[in-house]
Amino acid sequence: MTEQAHVLVTTPHPDDAETRFAGSVAKWTRQGKNVVYVVISNGDKGTNDPETTPEELVVIREKEQLAAAKMLGVKEVVFLRYPDQGLENTPELRRDIVRQIRIFKPEIVVTVDPHGKYMDHRDHRIVGYATVEAVYPAAGSAYAFPELLDEGLEPHRVSEMLFSGRMQNNYFEDITDTVDIKVSAIRCHRSQVGDRPDFGEMLKNAAKMNARVLGFDYAEGFHREVIGWRPFSYSIQ
Repeated sequence: MTEQAHVLVTTPHPDDAETRFAGSVAKWTRQGKNVVYVVISNGDKGTNDPETTPEELVVIREKEQLAAAKMLGVKEVVFLRYPDQGLENTPELRRDIVRQIRIFKPEIVVTVDPHGKYMDHRDHRIVGYATVEAVYPAAGSAYAFPELLDEGLEPHRVSEMLFSGRMQNNYFEDITDTVDIKVSAIRCHRSQVGDRPDFGEMLKNAAKMNARVLGFDYAEGFHREVIGWRPFSYSIQ
């Protein structure tokens, strides 16, 4: 029987979760919360190395993601293996995200902010929008994807969403005790960050900026949306 998740993360590429909110993930798992990763694309275009083929890179990046997730205490990683830089907000993508929501039944879904400005990666925007639309209304709607009912997957309603990437966040996690494991986890993604000694410091500096007025040393910021569910009601005037 599948263990119910407290948090389900949808991430556009292997390494996005570690770059953005690995400190929070490590904090949640240390608190005993079950965190599940759903990695949407295969990351096959994440290199300019002519000696590495896209097919080889997929294998490398999945191994890197599994190593990082294990370090953070994430027990379950689902790879949807959509093409990197080829994502579209299709019914098929939304259905595949809904499937994972119904399988793991999370209280909270974490994803990237779909309103990334200017030079944000298009895969990030698409995953953000597709995840929002999967959470509401599709995951909680019995006939949004009736084929999922045939798989035995009943509707599930998520309680809240956390979006990573907004300039103006309304929710912060204190990651003072987990910022170092965040840095260690991102180093698992060697194909992306190589041996850059400055990358960890860059992440720590960003976390320090997030915490500058909060009374602790390091933080990760999110935009939090609590989803208010109401029963259907009908009235005749």
